[in-house]
Amino acid sequence: MNSTLALFGGEPEVTAAVPHFAWPPIDDTTRAKVAAQLDMAVSIPGRSGIVAELEDGLRAYFGVRHAITSSSGTAALHALYSAARIRAGDEVIVPTWTFHATASPLFHFRAVPVLCETGLDGNIDPSRVEELITPRTRALMVTHLWGRPADTAALAAIAKAHGLALLEDGSHAHGASVHGQKVGTFGLASAFSLNGPKPLSGGEGGFVLTDDDDTYYRVLTFAHYNKRCSSEIPEGHPLARYAVTGSGLKLRIHPLAAALAFDQLGRLDGYLAGRAEIARHLTEQFNQVPGLEVTPGLDGVVPSWYGLTLTYPPDELGGLPIERFHRALVAEGAVEFDRPGSTRPLHELPLYQHPDPLFPGHPHHHRQYPPGSFPVAEHVYRNMIKLPVWHREQDLALAEQYVDAAVKVSAHYKELL
Repeated sequence: MNSTLALFGGEPEVTAAVPHFAWPPIDDTTRAKVAAQLDMAVSIPGRSGIVAELEDGLRAYFGVRHAITSSSGTAALHALYSAARIRAGDEVIVPTWTFHATASPLFHFRAVPVLCETGLDGNIDPSRVEELITPRTRALMVTHLWGRPADTAALAAIAKAHGLALLEDGSHAHGASVHGQKVGTFGLASAFSLNGPKPLSGGEGGFVLTDDDDTYYRVLTFAHYNKRCSSEIPEGHPLARYAVTGSGLKLRIHPLAAALAFDQLGRLDGYLAGRAEIARHLTEQFNQVPGLEVTPGLDGVVPSWYGLTLTYPPDELGGLPIERFHRALVAEGAVEFDRPGSTRPLHELPLYQHPDPLFPGHPHHHRQYPPGSFPVAEHVYRNMIKLPVWHREQDLALAEQYVDAAVKVSAHYKELL
């Protein structure tokens, strides 16, 4: 290990050429499958071809009755809320710390996202949910942040006791599980993203999972129309007469994205196994580095390791600001050490404080959240450093260089004060 910090002219610990992490993995087989789709169809209005193959693959992988693809994870969440019959004035409890799309579709229904404190892992704290339930509460949305499953048993029990729909945003957590049951299968329905860096990627895209027929038909009517709705919604169903138009939206996945995602689906478990092995190694190493603490997880969970999250205790290294610590890590060539930006406590975003300029006349019982409203989420967010998790055995040497960078910066912290 070099004795002088790279920030002060020393040699960096990480010497590999950038980028150090790229996702999804694309090889010649992937290229051939996507190229072949160009010759088959670049527009699929119904449930056929590669769209049907992907949806069937998702149904089998997650063990659910229905999977409906969409143009994005945000579109999937939008359709999910519609299918859950969220209406104007309804309240939906959501974790305060998540990506904004977990809750932002609610504004389009003139519904109210009610923010809830999280635990150290960023997932909604079950012990803080019931105090937020009112006669207007209709659903409880669960995010599995960074691929770490939330406490699904406790949350499902609360939802059942109060007659709420349990919904899941699994966008970080494809393939993650709790006691053998996959994330996305614990409630009425779930939404997933297929965006570029997600564990299962189509570049862009998303999907909804459900075992409930009526929810399935409502997702179809919201996000699709004409051929797909006409062929799948039973003639006697109240929504059947809207098949030609649906809700007026077209949110279907692009066939090239479906081809990429279908190729990746067959490799997902292999990717996750590789990530788990490297995450185990990194966890052991980082837990020995002063100034870094690996975020704890629940018993019985298998994460997808969308990200390995580390908490920086601000008082452990002489009060060294996290900004300075992080800058020194990056100077060591460890450019994948990241401080999350867009995935943040929602109450700090203008949309969740003042929605009226974008949604005039939004219900007046919108709650106000001054700074300090969610001390756990705010503290952990401001003191978090995140790292992607590699999946190949040959990536272990690069992961070790990242550990060396952290050890070096921690050992030389006094020079950074």
